[in-house]
Amino acid sequence: MRVAVIGAGGVGGYFGGKMAYAGNDVVFIARGEHLRALQQSGITIRSIAGDFTVNPVVATDSLVAVKDARLIILGVKAW
Repeated sequence: MRVAVIGAGGVGGYFGGKMAYAGNDVVFIARGEHLRALQQSGITIRSIAGDFTVNPVVATDSLVAVKDARLIILGVKAW
């Protein structure tokens, strides 16, 4: 399943990372240093349920990447 994660911080990063680890096609929408870190190092999840890394990941700053997503996770700090 194609999944787009807008806001790949604590919440979006965790759920997007879990979905990518499970084999789903996940694209992370991020910006700035966070985007560069995802592109260079992938995503590492540390959790009481187990730690894992997904590398490489698809990460971009373009919302065009969400156009064919079946699920969009919106994990931003906004009201």
